[in-house]
Amino acid sequence: MKTQRTSSIRRGFTLMELMVAMAITTIIVTVLVSITSIALDTWNRSRAELRASRQAKTMIDTMARDFESLVIRRGNTSEWLSALAPDNPIGGNLQSTNASDLIFFTAATDRYDGKIGDPIADRGGDVSCVAYSLEYRDPLVTSGIGTYRTFVLNRLLINPDETFTRLLGLTDSTNVAKSLDSVFTAAFGPRLSDPKNFVCENVFQFSVTFHVQITDTTQTPPTLVNYPITIAQQNSGQTTKSFTIQGTGIKTELGAGKFSAAQVASGRITAMEVSVTVISDFGIDQLRNRSFTGSQQAEFLAKHSYEFSKLVQLPTM
Repeated sequence: MKTQRTSSIRRGFTLMELMVAMAITTIIVTVLVSITSIALDTWNRSRAELRASRQAKTMIDTMARDFESLVIRRGNTSEWLSALAPDNPIGGNLQSTNASDLIFFTAATDRYDGKIGDPIADRGGDVSCVAYSLEYRDPLVTSGIGTYRTFVLNRLLINPDETFTRLLGLTDSTNVAKSLDSVFTAAFGPRLSDPKNFVCENVFQFSVTFHVQITDTTQTPPTLVNYPITIAQQNSGQTTKSFTIQGTGIKTELGAGKFSAAQVASGRITAMEVSVTVISDFGIDQLRNRSFTGSQQAEFLAKHSYEFSKLVQLPTM
C-alpha cells in the first residue's frame, strides 16, 4: 500500500502587501494625529475663552454693582463722578487703545468689608467712594512693573467714614485744583495700586459709554433722545476725554456733534455701558516677548482677544 505524503508550503507577506499595509497605517496615524491636534486646539481655545469670560465677568459685575448704587446730589458745586481718559498710553509692546480712570460716589454693598449691619464694623455710613484704574504691571509686586507684566484692573473702595471726612464737600467744580480727581489722588492715590485692590488681569482695554437723555429741540414737538458719550483719547463727536457729573449738571469736552456740551449739561444720565477686551494668557505671554508693526496688532487681537459688554441702568439723577 502506498502512502501519499502532502507537504504544506509556508508563505510570508509579499513586498507589495507590506507597502499597502504601511500606507494604510500611515494614513490612519496621520488622521488620528490631525484629529488630536484639532481637539487640543479647540480645547485650548475654549479654555482661553472661558478664562477670559471669567475675567470680564468679574470686572463687569463689580463695576455694575457700584454704578447701580451711584450717588449724586443736585444743587451744589461738588463733583460726584469723574471719568477721564489717561494722559499716557497703557502697555508695553502693545498699548491699550482705550481705558478710563473712574472715580465716583456710591452706596457700595461691600463697604465695611461687606459687614453691613454688623454692630461693630458698620459705623452707620452709606456713601462710599470708588476708583477704577487700568495699569500695565506685575499684579504680585508692590513696587515697579515686575517680570510677569499684564494689564491689571484695580479697584479702590473708600469706606463711608473716610469718604465723609476726606472727600465729601471738599470738591469744587469751579476750582480745577479741587476737582474730584485731584482731591482723590492727593488723599488716596498711592493706595489704588496696592495688590489687595486687584480685581482682574489681562483686561487690555475697556470703554465706558454714558447714555445721556437730552431734549432735542430741533424736533417738533421737542422729544427726549438718548445720546451715548464714550470716554476716549480725543474729543470728537460723541467721544470725550473728560466726563464729570457735578451738582449743577454734566460737564464734557465734546467735539462737533449733534448736541453741544451746553445741551448735554442740562441732560441726565440714564445708563452706562462698559465694553471690555480681554487677552488670553497665551497672548499675554507673547506680548512680553515680541513687538508689533503695521497690521500685526489687529491680527494678534483678532486671534487672542475676546470682547464683552454690559448695559447698566443708573439711578435717576
